[in-house]
Amino acid sequence: MSNLERPQAPNPYELLPSVPSFTVTSEDVVEGQPLKDDQVNSAGDRSPQLSWSDAPEGTKSFVVTCFDPDAPTPSGFWHWMVVDLPADTTSLPAGAGAEGGAGLPGGAYMLRNDGGSAAFMGAAPPPGDMPHRYFFVVHAVSEESLGIDENTSGAVMSFNLAFKTAGRAVLHGTYAH
Repeated sequence: MSNLERPQAPNPYELLPSVPSFTVTSEDVVEGQPLKDDQVNSAGDRSPQLSWSDAPEGTKSFVVTCFDPDAPTPSGFWHWMVVDLPADTTSLPAGAGAEGGAGLPGGAYMLRNDGGSAAFMGAAPPPGDMPHRYFFVVHAVSEESLGIDENTSGAVMSFNLAFKTAGRAVLHGTYAH
């Protein structure tokens, strides 16, 4: 079976326990449409602008992630993880995922993506592979801190979120070479 014939992975967020949804929008990502060149690994690695509203009452912090379930691995690929965003945060500007986190509000930090850097890594599907989906998700968290540190893996971060997610806002773009 070639990569083009490989079945698409399920939407991972539909497999998690149900939580209230809220709204996430972007000036850079259009639901279900190809990502802009800025959000591609070889052309920019610039995190998109994201805004969110109507988070559930009792939200004490946020986590923002970008995940590709279609990567040719059993575990997908984490492109971006921003942890411990203060509860009064309602947006991130384009480029907030740059190495060093200078565009993040106080107290927030990034975990190392699956490419090895604590920054946003743009779309990078293998040439000729099927279109990949990039899920930009804002997780409303029921605690002020997720209780992890900058050396935590994406899998462990996600495990901790499973028990502290008060709501979830999902936006996805696509990309193929």
